[in-house]
Amino acid sequence: MDPITIATLGMIGMFVLIALHVPIGVAIGAAGVVGFGMLGGWKPAFSLIGTEYITVFTNPELAVIPLFLLMGSFAGVSGLSADIYRLAYAFVGHRRGGLALATIGGCAGFGAVCGSSLATAATMGRVALPEMIDRGYSPTLASGSVAAGGTLGMLIPPSVIMVIYAFLTEQFVITLFVAALIPALIAVLFHFFTVAVLVRANPEAGPAGRRLDWAERWRVVVQGWSVLVLMLAVVGGIYGGVFTVNEAAALGAALAFLFTVIRGKLTWETTFQVLKETATNTAMIYLIIGGASIFSAFVTLSRMPDALVGLIAGAGVAPLVVILILFAVYLVLGAVFDTVAAMVITLPFVLPLVTELGYNPIWWGVVLVMAIEVGMITPPIGMNVFVLFGVARDIPLKTIFRGILPFFYADVVRILLIILFPTTALWLPQLLGYNIGL
Repeated sequence: MDPITIATLGMIGMFVLIALHVPIGVAIGAAGVVGFGMLGGWKPAFSLIGTEYITVFTNPELAVIPLFLLMGSFAGVSGLSADIYRLAYAFVGHRRGGLALATIGGCAGFGAVCGSSLATAATMGRVALPEMIDRGYSPTLASGSVAAGGTLGMLIPPSVIMVIYAFLTEQFVITLFVAALIPALIAVLFHFFTVAVLVRANPEAGPAGRRLDWAERWRVVVQGWSVLVLMLAVVGGIYGGVFTVNEAAALGAALAFLFTVIRGKLTWETTFQVLKETATNTAMIYLIIGGASIFSAFVTLSRMPDALVGLIAGAGVAPLVVILILFAVYLVLGAVFDTVAAMVITLPFVLPLVTELGYNPIWWGVVLVMAIEVGMITPPIGMNVFVLFGVARDIPLKTIFRGILPFFYADVVRILLIILFPTTALWLPQLLGYNIGL
């Protein structure tokens, strides 16, 4: 049978298994093993299972995943998310829509600590949503700002999904983190602008809160010292060259644990909850990465990426059109699949195509993460929306979707800006002397 046909059947088989609720990592790996066996022999196909998973489990670059997940879990149970929210509110809460602005700022801050969009949306939904509703904010603006702000957790470094992308594409993870800084800042500013437009059109949707004087603001800063220490140690340590990513993740996990102890939040129940959550998520991610490595070997052997590049080149499709089509596809995939799965399923096909078209893999990593991130609030599925609905059952699902639409439109414009002007992602790494392969 033709290798391209086998590769196509392998993809179809993988999606069928996923539709049958087979765990995604198992579905990807099984499709890869069967496809590789049909093309290259069954003995090397089965040996892939051992070699690829051993590589994943023993790779020091991936050790940051459980450490960042552990740090995020301890940060959640210790109440650091509430401190971040109070810090943001102290400086912008007196403005119209100030609580929504504080929520987005809190999501950005907690995302930098946590690195997970779903965890950010769930945590900030419990912290910020009741505050906004109690102070007369419209449920539409309140829920929309939380769901949309939650997506920042995936983009703002340190980000677990960026670590996985760097591993699978053999890129330097700190270069990827640096490249994401300006796009992350643009994302926050676009969300702020969206809130400003909404409250200008309807001032009653986000009434202004009380202005805190500088003495009160200073007290909030002092009370939130632990958050500032954690962010400075992890983020500042990485970008300042003081720590490697692994060392910063380990220090962050240790500090988050220490703050949980200091605040009296460490109980047997919370310890078990944190360890269970970290172990479950780590196992799921490692299983997916291992399966993706096997599937990638199968796709490479089939030479399907080369055929895809040749097909597009023969059709005379402009590279920018291809990128825009991929962007639309990832919006759909981000809405339907888990973020890690959406990336690793497509990477073996898409990355060779993107690089062959002349685009930079670091830039594409940023665009890819942003596209999947926006997919998490894309109607009618958007995973962040359903996570928030699970936290706030008294707000109808239709209201949450209506609330995220302005943010969704702003995010689409923002990503188109990064696509049209790649220097927004590549300028800072170049300025700091990082190798981006140009």
